[in-house]
Amino acid sequence: MGESENAGLKLHFDGHLRLEFRGAKVTTDAGLLAVRELGEVMGLTDMAGDFICEGRTGRNVQHELAGLLKQSVYARLAGYEDVNDQEALTRDPAMRAVVGKRALERNAASSQTVSRFETEILTLEENIEALSSINDAWVDKAVSYSTDKKIVLDMDSSEFPVHGAQEGSSYNGHYGSRCYHPLFVFNQYGDCEGAVLRPGNVHSSNGWKNLLEPIIHRYRETKKKLYFRADAAFASPDIYEYLEDNRGELFPRVGFIVTNMSAKAKNVVRFYNRRGLCEQWINYVLLAPLSMESYATGIG
Repeated sequence: MGESENAGLKLHFDGHLRLEFRGAKVTTDAGLLAVRELGEVMGLTDMAGDFICEGRTGRNVQHELAGLLKQSVYARLAGYEDVNDQEALTRDPAMRAVVGKRALERNAASSQTVSRFETEILTLEENIEALSSINDAWVDKAVSYSTDKKIVLDMDSSEFPVHGAQEGSSYNGHYGSRCYHPLFVFNQYGDCEGAVLRPGNVHSSNGWKNLLEPIIHRYRETKKKLYFRADAAFASPDIYEYLEDNRGELFPRVGFIVTNMSAKAKNVVRFYNRRGLCEQWINYVLLAPLSMESYATGIG
């Protein structure tokens, strides 16, 4: 990259930092530096600090909220799910570098400090709303770098297994476990547009509108075309009507149909789409463009 053999690699988010190999200063989480570099280029971490409200009143505040948020997020990215792991990360050179200058001068925040940040500060009502706003702002910033003319919104539920009797968790027969049943919306780039934590025993599509509607409104002022995609669990009249009310057209794309009908493919699909609720197990995808223009798709 143009550096000399002894100089090390320079990082743009902090010109004082160099990537070097020294046996006495080794980290297993150097990949965090690349993530931090991306966040610096897009301005993500600085943006996040503007959303969170300060809840601390003491004078002996050693770590800024933006730094604590970075430490909490980057620890998860590195695979450390337990806050107790922060004790080792406090002295880790990579974590100290990504958190900020104050952590480099001393150490990153202790596990007790990070725990208080997550359980006391982030749980304030105004900060719970701020976390959603941060995600929206991050996604908007990332999407703004793309030249694509369309956004595909994929909605699906997932399993979040638990190992106790946590509030809201319950047994889910489909997954065969005690769990939460969160609902997600991702775009075609893999960015999480929104998520909601739900009890373990709710239907896959439960709460779809409350999650999807703010995302659609967020894109209304852009020139990008919106497309909604989901599996058979979301094949309900309410979703169809919502898409139609938003000037969308629904085109079921059938993956396979075994039939002895001799009609044209279009008529076969129309016939099977009119069948009763017990036949909704047929594997298909809903492709609904939310735009003024019609969209045609072939039958797979």
